[in-house]
Amino acid sequence: MKDDTDSQSTPLGIYDKPSGPKVTSIELIAVGLSFVWLVGSVVFFLVLEHNPVDGASGLQFLMTLLAVFMPVAMIWVAATAARSSRVMREESARLQAAIDAMRRTYVNQAQGVQAQQGVEPSVAKKLDEIAAATRKTETALATFSSSRERDDSIRKPTEIDVPVDDLADQGTLALGTPAEELSPPLPRTDFIQALNFPENADDAEGFAALRKALRDRQSAQLIQASQDVLTLLSQDGIYMDDLRPDLARPEIWRRFAAGERGKPIAALGGVRDRSSLALAAGRMKQDPIFRDAAHHFLRRFDKCFVEFEETATDADIAALSETRTARAFMLLGRVAGIFD
Repeated sequence: MKDDTDSQSTPLGIYDKPSGPKVTSIELIAVGLSFVWLVGSVVFFLVLEHNPVDGASGLQFLMTLLAVFMPVAMIWVAATAARSSRVMREESARLQAAIDAMRRTYVNQAQGVQAQQGVEPSVAKKLDEIAAATRKTETALATFSSSRERDDSIRKPTEIDVPVDDLADQGTLALGTPAEELSPPLPRTDFIQALNFPENADDAEGFAALRKALRDRQSAQLIQASQDVLTLLSQDGIYMDDLRPDLARPEIWRRFAAGERGKPIAALGGVRDRSSLALAAGRMKQDPIFRDAAHHFLRRFDKCFVEFEETATDADIAALSETRTARAFMLLGRVAGIFD
């Protein structure tokens, strides 16, 4: 255990500049050998009886000097090479220690990232489960909180005050009464499903509800306005299915239908996606066509919801708030400042 700890620990000062002794044993040995050689040469040429220097020519004297000092030079060349080799070994050891430290740091960081990535998905999954459970609970509470008996239509039936003589003259259609007001009222379930639009080409129920809603003049105007803004938003990559707005209680929606604006109904602006809000706000400022379509849609939604709220239960309001049209209203209403 001790060996593993020692092998994994980086020595202190490993990255500092080495400060070894200026005179090492290599220089001492070279000095000693040079001194011995010079002493031996002096003894050989000057002290011995037959001195080869006596009477020698200039060339012989030069050869003698080379014979004396060449070995000394070779000794110091060898000493310099030995010292350079020692320095290279020390530098190699320091470099290897630095590489090992960097490798251990990288491995530790990689393990930490893997551990963090292993934890984050589980935490995100738990948060998604909690959010889904919260939505179900709020929807259930909204469903059970409604105790009022209401008609199935999206608006109150219109009472037509027609004189008996006029009825006798004009039959069942009173003068000045639009024909659509005498048609069967649009059920709230079909209205809500139409505001969400068909899921795909095989959604027969969705298309049937959409056809019914388009036969109602007020609903058709809202659906057309909603389709226009959804198409324009999709050009910037904003899709309602990608948004997960916070749900507002039905009473907040009723306060909106009653005419309240600003902070009291701020919970309706439950869209928190920053990129979608930023793109929509930029488009609102720069594109007059988008701005006109958005304001027209907000007016149509306001008018239709006021009529819808008069007959809708809390469960109906909760279901409508989850449609694509309602999400577009939350997004554009927040951009337009309705909830500020």
